[in-house]
Amino acid sequence: MGQGMATGKPFGESAAKVVSKVFSTESANIKASCSWGQEVATFAAGCFWSVELSFQRVPGVASTRVGYTGGSVPHPSYEEVCTGRTGHAEAVEIKFDPSIVTYPELLTILWDRHDPTQKDRQGNDRGTQYRSAIFYHSPEQKLQAEAAIKEEQKRRSMPIVTQLVPATTFYEAETYHQQYLEKGGQCARKGDLTPIRCYG
Repeated sequence: MGQGMATGKPFGESAAKVVSKVFSTESANIKASCSWGQEVATFAAGCFWSVELSFQRVPGVASTRVGYTGGSVPHPSYEEVCTGRTGHAEAVEIKFDPSIVTYPELLTILWDRHDPTQKDRQGNDRGTQYRSAIFYHSPEQKLQAEAAIKEEQKRRSMPIVTQLVPATTFYEAETYHQQYLEKGGQCARKGDLTPIRCYG
């Protein structure tokens, strides 16, 4: 666990622009405190610790939580998911304000934070629970994700294997997994571009 693609990796130029985009702190704080107008995005991209921290730093992201989705066993534990027999992926659920950060911009962060051409693995983390996946919550998100995959493929020499599937039940992971890297001392401040160190 924890040796995925984000380890020590600086943000790419496009992703850095999203993370450090200029916004009104006062306005963002007000909107982040309200549930109205928020949308939900769910992504899987390897170890969920580093993926979550990447999105915690994005202006317009109101909250994140890590968990398990896409499987067949209800209320799985981390240990069960690690066997690869439940069918779940480690994933991050993101609540965001689309007036500050758009869904396509979140997809830019997703591509930057992992290698979507690796099947059932990221770095040294191997297994179906580490697969690359986009769980869309609306027809619009599906269309935007399809367009983003097509565009990202132009920049890749290998085929993108990211699954694009409807969002299903999201089971929140154990408390100790939530904001794991932030609790370990890494910065989650909006706009921070410090390379993320993943460990575990």
